[in-house]
Amino acid sequence: MRKTALFEPFPQAASIHHDGSSRYVRPADDLQIGAQVQVRLRAALDAPIEQVFLRFSPDGEQKFIQMQPQDQSPGQACRWWQAALRLEMPVTSYRFLLLTEDGPWWYNGGGLHRHLPTDAQDFRLLAGYQAPAWVRSSVFYQIFPDRFEIGNPTHSRGWVEAPASDGSRERYYFFGGDLAGIEQRLDYLQELGVNALYLNPIFTALSDHRYDVIDYRQVDPHLGGSPALVSLRQAAMRREMRLILDIVPNHCGFMHPWFQQALRDPHAPSREYFTFFKHPHEYACWLGVRALPKLDYRSAGLRAEIYAGRDAVFRHWLRPPYSIDGWRVDVANMLARQGADQLGVEIGHGIRQAVKNENPQAYLLGEHFFDGTPQLQGDIWDATMNYAGFARPLWFWLSHFHINQHGAPSRIESHQPWPTQALVDSWQAFRAAIPWAIARQQYNLLDSHDTSRILTLLGGSMALNRLAVGVLMTYPGVPAVYYGDEIGMQGDVSQARQSMLWDEQAWDHDLRSFYRRLIQLRRSSPALISGGFQLLLVDENSLAYLRDAEEEQIIVIAQRGPGQLPASALPVRHAAIPDGMEFVEIFSRQRARVENGHLPAPRLEAGIQIWQSAESNRDVP
Repeated sequence: MRKTALFEPFPQAASIHHDGSSRYVRPADDLQIGAQVQVRLRAALDAPIEQVFLRFSPDGEQKFIQMQPQDQSPGQACRWWQAALRLEMPVTSYRFLLLTEDGPWWYNGGGLHRHLPTDAQDFRLLAGYQAPAWVRSSVFYQIFPDRFEIGNPTHSRGWVEAPASDGSRERYYFFGGDLAGIEQRLDYLQELGVNALYLNPIFTALSDHRYDVIDYRQVDPHLGGSPALVSLRQAAMRREMRLILDIVPNHCGFMHPWFQQALRDPHAPSREYFTFFKHPHEYACWLGVRALPKLDYRSAGLRAEIYAGRDAVFRHWLRPPYSIDGWRVDVANMLARQGADQLGVEIGHGIRQAVKNENPQAYLLGEHFFDGTPQLQGDIWDATMNYAGFARPLWFWLSHFHINQHGAPSRIESHQPWPTQALVDSWQAFRAAIPWAIARQQYNLLDSHDTSRILTLLGGSMALNRLAVGVLMTYPGVPAVYYGDEIGMQGDVSQARQSMLWDEQAWDHDLRSFYRRLIQLRRSSPALISGGFQLLLVDENSLAYLRDAEEEQIIVIAQRGPGQLPASALPVRHAAIPDGMEFVEIFSRQRARVENGHLPAPRLEAGIQIWQSAESNRDVP
């Protein structure tokens, strides 16, 4: 294995580690103002550290606490430093100052620094944060309702013409999928192992995608209406499955009664829900799509309808008999933002307060293709669809760099291999920008209804596809599967919403078994549910990382090719893994024992190996 050394400013620097998981912050969950937590830093036994200080800023004034080395137990492979930190603010940011033989070094979420860092990448603890605890052990499955399964054939409509904003007629093709069909396939989903569903919009609309909503308070009758949602919810609850829905608060459909009334009468109450530059033909809309007029949150009346009122839309569906478990907020990056009126933070706070008042355990997920970290500080979204912080870097590493935008140039790309270091640096930057409590519940995905399917993006390579799925299921956050990926469905962005393939003869059964094994692991593994994350190795075409909890350690080795990763000794001493610890590779069942600070790993073609500590592997004979 040709290795690229981790950054080593002084001996054993790579062993210095901290994250927000329970090995490093105790307690790590349900923190409140006034609570005292134990903050721990880990380093190699021979790291030349003389003193460690915990630096934080209560009410903006810098303060240091000297950390104490803990007593070492026999056979311990590392040294722990500890300090008690009292939480006095909703958000407590902190970093470490290390005095070494080589002078002072700072350590924060971005790593080790000789220079004086800003606070931007400090670690963060949230007090009083209402985390949806159920999310941590969930594996999501995304369904585009019209394309999944037909439960009631009378709902099928085929080609349908609908009024367009310019007076013409638009044509949509409906495949006939409905909520009854999803309910009929819950046994399939349960057998796959997923335990949380995310449905694309189901409220009444004219199109097949239903992002052009015309009634926020009714499930589309062509999906079975609101009674079908009650039935689906109850059936899912019997299987202990969670359910979140898609809501579009940024814009509505051209035919929504609010907009139609505003068009007809400039004095209508709903007129203030929209921005007309010149009534009635010039108005603000989503990215120039006239069929999707943008909602104007300067209006108190609109706020009351959407989230602030006693029976607002966001609140209504969280209540019985629907009792959904959360919301995916469409185009959350653009919500309530319009030129000089940048109300996104204010409206985000209001939505969060309304949702958490109804159900503190509701999951509030924002769609965001870019940097959503400013809205992931515990006061707006619980998570974003993690394109920027997970999926895109992985796409670039496994395929090639490509950026899309609305308008020209629509695509910017480079076909040079994307460096592995760029992948891990991108991941680290996005983890460092948010509290660990948020990072562990980020909605990680490989694809969705808005992208090419992952197998297509990877040129049909099953080896790279399995690598991607393995990383999805083992990276910090919550994994999400797009319907049909588990059976090998393909399609570029224009075909990603095709009908679910129910002909089992056409399935890739080996791939589905691979998904099932990894979903089972993700839902049962303490290291993957609540463990930390540490990089072990960065190579030209491979990387390795550790997920660690007190009960279990998991090592992941990913190799993209070309060619193979030769059999080699993977360095693990800097991860405090002692000699003699045994691991089992979950697919091959091969065993390996750590010797001289290294795990002997067999050769690896393009693909992934996942090594689980043997004492935690219940399947080991």
